[in-house]
Amino acid sequence: MTTPNLALPLLAAAQAQKHVTVNEALARLDGLVQLSVKDRNLTAPPAGPTEGDRYIVAAGATGAWAGWDGDVVLFTGGAWLRLPPKNGWLAWVEDESLLLTRSGGAWSADVLIKSKNIEVTRGALGGAISLQVIEETLSSLSGASVTSTVVIPNRSICLGVSTRTSAAITGATSYDCGIAGTPGKFGASLGIAAGSSNIGVIGPQAFYADTPVVLTANGGSFTGGEVKIAIQALTFAAPT
Repeated sequence: MTTPNLALPLLAAAQAQKHVTVNEALARLDGLVQLSVKDRNLTAPPAGPTEGDRYIVAAGATGAWAGWDGDVVLFTGGAWLRLPPKNGWLAWVEDESLLLTRSGGAWSADVLIKSKNIEVTRGALGGAISLQVIEETLSSLSGASVTSTVVIPNRSICLGVSTRTSAAITGATSYDCGIAGTPGKFGASLGIAAGSSNIGVIGPQAFYADTPVVLTANGGSFTGGEVKIAIQALTFAAPT
């Protein structure tokens, strides 16, 4: 019997040599908690591994790793221990300084896309840069324009604002996405049909005040519909 998530072996009633089972469970925990692997491109075990070394096995594995493609492996007690991953696991790849996520039965480096706010780097004194995605659904559109409650943050560099018409817009023939004073900054004459989208990339621009996004109706006022917006920006922290 094992636990459902990490496959830790469980003690049986009246089991002899219980320490063997407990030690295996501890080894698995030691290998999986705060998962950091040395490499993800090897198909065979390296020569002279060190106790505690961990790897993600590349496709086409051979030797002691044969059949373990995509698995995490831990060198412990002089042997390789196989640790099959599950969707949702995260792993840091040391030789690439890269964070991977396990999804759909494969490892990928798209965690930044799926995260709202990721710190990219931090200096020794605490200064930092973060990549931020700020989203909102603007529903039941009404009037000549609609202003978001989320904002492009003060002291940030905006890379763009993306939109998707998630429910057909009525009352207008198209709409612009921008800010006060520049209605089409992130896209003009955008589609009103459900599913229409736009990637409103701009030349990176610094903003010195919290700045909401404004949708402006063309050819009439909004009488209905829904638009999802995503602000993509770099934000900063001063040294502590």
